Amino acid sequence: MSGYGLDLLVFAAHPDDAEIGMGGTIVKAARAGQKVGLIDLTYAEMSSNGDVDTRQREAAKASDILGLAVRRNLGLPDRGLTGTREQVDKLVLAIRELRPRVVFAPYFVDRHPDHVACSRLAEEAMFNAKLRRCLPETPAWAPDMLYYYFINDVHTPGLLVDISEDQPAKMEALRAYRSQFEPAAGERDWVATPLTQGYLDNVEARDRLFGQPRKLAYAEGFLAKGPAIVERF
Repeated sequence: MSGYGLDLLVFAAHPDDAEIGMGGTIVKAARAGQKVGLIDLTYAEMSSNGDVDTRQREAAKASDILGLAVRRNLGLPDRGLTGTREQVDKLVLAIRELRPRVVFAPYFVDRHPDHVACSRLAEEAMFNAKLRRCLPETPAWAPDMLYYYFINDVHTPGLLVDISEDQPAKMEALRAYRSQFEPAAGERDWVATPLTQGYLDNVEARDRLFGQPRKLAYAEGFLAKGPAIVERF
């Protein structure tokens, strides 16, 4: 389909999810001149540490590091991604407005229910976005492919992206979320979470492990439910 607006559009339940799962891929695409968009579904208002204003400032800093063309927040309720038609429609409208070539969503098996819900919402929206009688006031749009990125739970990937040159920028973008990843013992409104217990070290180790079978320093892994189409090998 011609008339693409974005090359890549990434859906995430919370600010920092996409950076964890595919920050290196985003940086790599942006460096190559591709237009990448990121849509956070919620403001992560239920997070144990930080607050919405802080998280948004951190997301803005991370966006600059990643080289995003656009970043938006749909303002859906954190821990309230119930998959209603209204919620699906918001994603449909975003897809139709931004006209991405490829869409990304969290892997559909994850310890955090919001990540799973985001995955399902993106899948539903991908299907509905191509139906001309769904929200007929906006033109239908059919992205070429939907890929899933890993946040917490990991599966054997079907596709790897070499991010060896982009890993430093990915980690810099993640470190922008100080409220989430840096221990702040002694502060009155702070609690220990899995994210403050060496989580970024685990992300880096995972990316190194993904790259190992192909002798890459770092890689990010992806899965797709359908076959990818290539013109030639």
